[in-house]
Amino acid sequence: MMNGAKEMSARKTREKTRNAFWREPLSFRVFRVFRGQVLLLTLLFAASCTQKMADQPSLKPLEASPVFPDGRSAREPVKGTVPSGFTRMNGRAAPEQTFDQNATKPPFPVTLEILERGQARFNIYCAVCHGRTGEGDGMVVRRGFSAPPTYHSDRLRQAPIGHFYDVITHGFGGMASYANQVEPRDRWAIAAYIRALQLSQNAEMADLPPELRNELDK
Repeated sequence: MMNGAKEMSARKTREKTRNAFWREPLSFRVFRVFRGQVLLLTLLFAASCTQKMADQPSLKPLEASPVFPDGRSAREPVKGTVPSGFTRMNGRAAPEQTFDQNATKPPFPVTLEILERGQARFNIYCAVCHGRTGEGDGMVVRRGFSAPPTYHSDRLRQAPIGHFYDVITHGFGGMASYANQVEPRDRWAIAAYIRALQLSQNAEMADLPPELRNELDK
C-alpha cells in the first residue's frame, strides 16, 4: 500500500511538471532543452573573440606590406607633423637664448607688421585663456578653467615687456611653457601686442597724437 501511494504521488508530480513545461512559451521550452549547447557555444564564441583581440595582426618594423603601392609598412609622417622637442619650423629646438626679463622693449623695432604678427600669434595661443582683450575671460575660462590675471591690472601694466617674454618662454603658475610652440621673435611680437592691448584699454586722450585727437573731436 505504501509503495502504491508513493508511485501515485510520483506520477502526479511528473504530470504536473510535464503540464507546466508545455504551458511555457515555445522559445523558453527550446532554451531549456538546448541550454547546455547554448552555454557551450557562448563560451566558445567569447573565447574566440578574446583570442582575436589578444593576437591582432601586426607587422614588424620595416617589414613589407602588400597594402601600400610602395610595399612599405612604415609610413611617412603626415605633412606638417612636429616631433616633440622640435619647433614649428621642423628644426630641432635650439638652446634658449639669453634675454633680459626686465627689458622695456623688444630687441628689434616694433612696427605695425610686428604688432599684427603678435596679434595673430596671441589670438592663436593666448586668447583661449586670456581672452581677445586680455581680460582673462577666454573660452576655456568660461568652461570652468581657472582664470588668469587680467593684463589691465596695475601690476601687469607696470611690468616690463620682458616679463611677458619670460612667461611665454618658461611658463608661470597654471600656464605651461610655450617655447616649443612660439619662436623667440614671435614671443617678443606677442609681448609687444600685449602692451598695445594694455594701452588700448587704459589710454588717455593726452596719449594720442594731435591728428588722432582731432579725428575724435569731429
